[in-house]
Amino acid sequence: MKLKNKYLLLGFLIITALTISIFSSINMSKAENIVGGNYKNVTVRTYVNITNARPEVLSVYVYQETNYTLRNITLSAGSTRIITCNATVRDWNGYNDIAAVNASIWHSTVAYTSPDNNNSHYTNASCTSSGNDGEYLGYYICTFNTFYYANNGTWTCNVTAKDYQNKTAFLTNTTTMLPLYALNLTDGIDYGNMQVDDYSSADILANITNFGNMNINISIEGYGVTRGDGLAMNCSINGNISIENERFALNASNPWDSMTPLTNSSALINDLTMPKQTVSGSQIINTTYWKLYIPPNPAGNCSGYVLFSAETP
Repeated sequence: MKLKNKYLLLGFLIITALTISIFSSINMSKAENIVGGNYKNVTVRTYVNITNARPEVLSVYVYQETNYTLRNITLSAGSTRIITCNATVRDWNGYNDIAAVNASIWHSTVAYTSPDNNNSHYTNASCTSSGNDGEYLGYYICTFNTFYYANNGTWTCNVTAKDYQNKTAFLTNTTTMLPLYALNLTDGIDYGNMQVDDYSSADILANITNFGNMNINISIEGYGVTRGDGLAMNCSINGNISIENERFALNASNPWDSMTPLTNSSALINDLTMPKQTVSGSQIINTTYWKLYIPPNPAGNCSGYVLFSAETP
């Protein structure tokens, strides 16, 4: 009988403790009104429990590759360059409530909502987490593999964060894509085997490719050993070939004497302006056609240089 009474008492104490705890919780969250003198006024407390806070993108920095100091972007001629958008995201529910971060970067001539295009718009659907502060901040890296012919000028990077309740926030920042004047050439202009007093019969082709994001003009100059030496080629056994004996044209099948002589100083190729590439997989290529005359009386293996340069139109 005494044991039964002990259990009843224990049960009563537990129920009492729970009741006190519940009422204490209610009183803590909903304190009494504040009453003015003789109920002249009454101040009523207000309450809300925030179950989810929207994430915030606190900062976005745009730079080249991994070099934080390169805020203006120089593209890589004929290739791709990584552009990085570095973002800090805060969520008051904790950094682990950040469900996803994505980013887009676009040129000033198009809109944020425009489709991806190598000239003007790139998207990263899933940025990479680079760490957190252990509480509310998450750090993210958003990269874009950007082609050499992407438009020069102002670009905007937008970083958007989403939490697990599908609440979103975004922030933007801008960068400048610098003009890139660049070209590439086929390897070598090889006239093969020739004799003194020979004119090369077939055109030797030198293809020029625009490797930048700007329209370009082309300048050329020739030299045998050092720039300005007046030679087209220097020969291993005897003599040399003077520069006016090497000639070029923009059209095929011209006779040597109607072609343009190479010079020992930089000169623009007339009537040749190459636009920048705009279509993926379709490079802008122009062909120049070359011929050579061998005057008396060089001998041996002869070699020289033709310097092609990309110029502002």
